[in-house]
Amino acid sequence: MNFKQINNVYFIGIGGIGMSALARYFKAMGKEVAGYDKTKTEITNALEDLGISVHFNDDVNVIEDLYLNSHDTLIVYTPAIPKTHSELTYFQSNGFKVMKRSAVLGEITANSFCFAVAGTHGKTTTTSILAHLLKACDVKVTAFLGGISENYNSNLILEGSEVTVVEADEFDRSFLTLSPDFACITSMDADHLDIYGNASELQNTFKEFAKKVKPNGKLFVRNGLPIQGITYGIEDDSDYSVQNIKIVNGSYVFDVKTPNALLKDFKFDLPGRHNLSNALIALAMTVEHGLPKPQLAKALASYKGVKRRFTYQIKTTDLVFIDDYAHHPEEINAVHQAVREMYPDKKTLAIFQPHLYSRTKDFADEFAQSLSQFDEVFLMEIYPARELPIPGITSEWLLSKIANNQKQLVQKKDLVKQIKTSSAQVVLTIGAGDIGEEVKYIKEALSVAS
Repeated sequence: MNFKQINNVYFIGIGGIGMSALARYFKAMGKEVAGYDKTKTEITNALEDLGISVHFNDDVNVIEDLYLNSHDTLIVYTPAIPKTHSELTYFQSNGFKVMKRSAVLGEITANSFCFAVAGTHGKTTTTSILAHLLKACDVKVTAFLGGISENYNSNLILEGSEVTVVEADEFDRSFLTLSPDFACITSMDADHLDIYGNASELQNTFKEFAKKVKPNGKLFVRNGLPIQGITYGIEDDSDYSVQNIKIVNGSYVFDVKTPNALLKDFKFDLPGRHNLSNALIALAMTVEHGLPKPQLAKALASYKGVKRRFTYQIKTTDLVFIDDYAHHPEEINAVHQAVREMYPDKKTLAIFQPHLYSRTKDFADEFAQSLSQFDEVFLMEIYPARELPIPGITSEWLLSKIANNQKQLVQKKDLVKQIKTSSAQVVLTIGAGDIGEEVKYIKEALSVAS
């Protein structure tokens, strides 16, 4: 599609992290941009600060006339929007050009050298590390991030069009619209079973994505996954492997074994072996792209992270408060590993908000096992997102499966009060719903208490 012929872009679900990055992109391209979202958030506030009009009622009548000209308006929607959404059905029924977010990304990246990061876990952190490395090495890159970069306070990096970096999202098979030059697959754990039905179908779709890499391109896969490619891993025999790991002043210091050499003395500040793995694959892709080790090492040492990915809110001798987006049992396990590695002798409180009834149902036993590892657990009500309730699938039901004597169900309105009663020295908020909106209140209360 020729986006030069489009003057106006209207987003249905503009407050989503991926959608908002696209909205920023088109605004920077000089287009008129507006959109709908269900809820006002920090993201929608930031879009409005850029001059993007956002409304919060599903009502065609409140859309500016400018966007109701079907000849020069593009409608972009996220598959998380219900098919019955009245604005979406209006545009679909009245001759507008209507595209999914993933298809728009496919069009944008088609004429550049495209890096695509796929996997059920680790996409956002890996993408943001990769984009930061490229930018710091003076590559003219545009990157669409699935989180807010701490380095740039944005989910969009816009430095040029020679190279693009995108998250290849498996939800709704969205990543099959891409044709990357370099791609990686970080993980293929069962997820989105409401879409795929079973784990084998999910794996088959990842294999289909692997075939989307251009003939002269390169595919990188975490060692042990059932797909052939350039392998990477930690302290193993992969093509790219982290070696000689040390923790120095709370940071990882390590070497990287490549197929041709041993690159020494990298420093990385994010805790957790999962983050070390994310850093490794970003390094592997940039090394294969021909970027020099000294610049890469300096860039990696300056990487600050992504908001809500093991983000320190409070970090003192007596109290640590960390916020994380983890919403799958394997992600919670990774958070636990990082906390135990950094704070082996401190009591930990995990506050978890389950995300989706279907995911809670599909992985209840795994969630219970991962949460039981913490010293104390607060469980919030399930965040429904795009779903209607499933009979019998409740937080009370999930709580009953957790093998931990220090556990309780906590309502959002009582959360701060209950946290203040805990003796935990490490407090974690975990989940992909609206728990992130509570972080500032928790931080304020704990700061006063300490």
